[in-house]
Amino acid sequence: MATPVESLDLPLIPFFGEQSREVRQAHMRTVAKESGLARTEIGYTVLTYDSVVSILRDKRWHSATGMAAQIAGVEDEKLSARRRVNILNAEGDVHVRLRRLVAPAFSPRSADRLRPFMREVVAGLVAPVLASGHTEAVADICEPYPIPIICELLGAPKEDWQLFSRLATDVLRIFGGNLAEEVDLIVAASEELDAYTKNLIAERRRKPADDLITDLIAAEEAGDRLTTDELTMMVEAVIVGGTDTTRNQLGLALALFAANPDQWNILRGDPSLAPRAVEEMMRFHGAVAGTIRFASEDIEHEGVLFPKGTLMSTSMGTANHDESVFPDPSRFDITREGVGQPHLSFGSGIHYCLGASLARAELQEALIVLSQSMPNLAPDGDAVYKPLAVGIFGPSRLPLRFTPAT
Repeated sequence: MATPVESLDLPLIPFFGEQSREVRQAHMRTVAKESGLARTEIGYTVLTYDSVVSILRDKRWHSATGMAAQIAGVEDEKLSARRRVNILNAEGDVHVRLRRLVAPAFSPRSADRLRPFMREVVAGLVAPVLASGHTEAVADICEPYPIPIICELLGAPKEDWQLFSRLATDVLRIFGGNLAEEVDLIVAASEELDAYTKNLIAERRRKPADDLITDLIAAEEAGDRLTTDELTMMVEAVIVGGTDTTRNQLGLALALFAANPDQWNILRGDPSLAPRAVEEMMRFHGAVAGTIRFASEDIEHEGVLFPKGTLMSTSMGTANHDESVFPDPSRFDITREGVGQPHLSFGSGIHYCLGASLARAELQEALIVLSQSMPNLAPDGDAVYKPLAVGIFGPSRLPLRFTPAT
């Protein structure tokens, strides 16, 4: 007979307030050595590699992406009215259908088509700072980098880059830890994004092009097609999911390389290591350190009974440092040999990141261009990081120095 989870004597992972993410994760990694399961202030969390994978791959545990307001304790009619099924929180047959229809448009081949444009964008961003040898990397490079690529992917005109950036930033405030004060801003941005996206889709129906929206409109299997609402949902998922994650992950990568100049020199000397470098820096310091699931029914899992509705955090950041999978996990090494099991920063199971190929390509191309352009990368003052409460973590300010171009 399974043991009710509430009867277990489990360690507590508290919210650490103003303490750094590194302090919090160090504590969680210590706890993980004693227990793969712990309590949190909203439910429970799994901490080891195997336990995280088992939850993410168990289809009875459903995505809690659409429950951000509920988890934050915010009740707002306007926000509730905008809750809808999308590729990020759909389950069962609905998710299988959506994923099957759109997967070809997110293939590695589709991402590779954009690599020359990615190089052009990042080269243009770094060019103005090369002579000075100094950069505030978040504002100069990381923040603006993903937007042109997403616009190019979707076929949106250059004049809309700033609009996309603002809307993506405002919509993602729902995961920013200040939801009660920002509800009206979030709702307004969501409505504006809806209207813009539907106009873009209508234009592509009239005039197809070589872009993602046209590919999604044409997506078909056995006579099945995406509806306008489903197309809108997919395009918005790309805009929102494809901007903030890449911004923050690139910022974390540059901070990590600045603190490990030997690794920057290795990459600079051998740009072919960029794919390995991306996998290692995402393992070592992923922008998305965890995700939340909820029990869709009473679930018996590894001898423990979790009641329907139980919230379960999956700590990918802790699992990525599980020494039973990754030898010497606290060492950042872009020449690290593969261990046969991937890092979990893109997730696992049916909700594995649909845009993983695009994100990998963006980060690889950025690191190649930047490592060749900015030798002797080093911190140039204290970095400022976003608070722990945000869903996607990264630096908000990252001053760096390097040898100026002659």
